[in-house]
Amino acid sequence: MSTSAPISSAGGFHSFAGRASQLVGSKWAFTSAVLLIALWAITGPIFHYSDTWQLVINTATTVITFLIVFLIQNTQNRDARAIHLKLDEIIHALGRARNDMIQIENLSDQDLQDLAERFSKIRLDYVEHAAHKAAKIHEALSETAATAPLTSPNSTPAKSKN
Repeated sequence: MSTSAPISSAGGFHSFAGRASQLVGSKWAFTSAVLLIALWAITGPIFHYSDTWQLVINTATTVITFLIVFLIQNTQNRDARAIHLKLDEIIHALGRARNDMIQIENLSDQDLQDLAERFSKIRLDYVEHAAHKAAKIHEALSETAATAPLTSPNSTPAKSKN
């Protein structure tokens, strides 16, 4: 019996949102937007900088921005969910990892803050332990250096002349 879930490609709105996000994030979309703004600015004298001329750019940019915000948010939500699921799988697969860390993104803000403080303490304890261990190693090396002979390992004792 296989435990892997079937993999299918997203359809409908998810596919459209993903493609649209890729398109609007491209250099070609940016270049097109700059050219449209330049074209609009150039036509200003032709239309005598009228209210309608200004309304065209204001309305167009507002509508486009409004729609793109939703497309990008949908794509980011899906990406974040996929990343969380991948991390959950890694946590589940690691023997020493705590499975209670799976889906912590669903905890309250206070629970997340408490968890962050717990991990901060763990980091501080680790740093303190590492510093103590480094001090012991330094002390041992200092003691070894104090009792070691002053000759270098490559030097040979001088032969006495008889």
